[in-house]
Amino acid sequence: MDSINSLLLSFINFIYLFLSFGYMDEKIIVREGDIEGAVKVNSTIREFGESYSKGYFEERYKGEEHLVIVAYINNLPVGYIVSYDRFDDGSFYCWMAGVNPEFRKKGILKELMSYQDKWARDNGYTSIKIKTRNNRREMLSYLIKYGFLFVEVVKSPNIEDNRILLEKPLI
Repeated sequence: MDSINSLLLSFINFIYLFLSFGYMDEKIIVREGDIEGAVKVNSTIREFGESYSKGYFEERYKGEEHLVIVAYINNLPVGYIVSYDRFDDGSFYCWMAGVNPEFRKKGILKELMSYQDKWARDNGYTSIKIKTRNNRREMLSYLIKYGFLFVEVVKSPNIEDNRILLEKPLI
């Protein structure tokens, strides 16, 4: 009986340690309004070339209706979206979005985009607009897969730097 109790206690300790380190609990929680969390995640994204400050973000959407959402796993900020009413045409502009490279392919961007879509629809917007670059192939693939349509290409001297405007109707 002691060996069974010892084995059971060892198993319980193993499960506790396993859960404590977050190996099983990778639930994605999306929260509004945490610009500091967005700045932290932004600093992990090498594709952007530089890290942006809280002031840089706030200046961009200053005076406009906006949405800042951050995705968390185990209370760690891992993804974000900053959107605002840029065009005054019924669309909501997703200005910047990113997921920490260590947490990609876990559905984080999908959760963030779904939250943004619902928020925009609930606030009277009819579409989401977003711009990306020709060299951001993963993002382009994602956007096409999730219903975004090409609207415009802003050409640059280097074709890889062309900016592509996409739009998704909110039905």
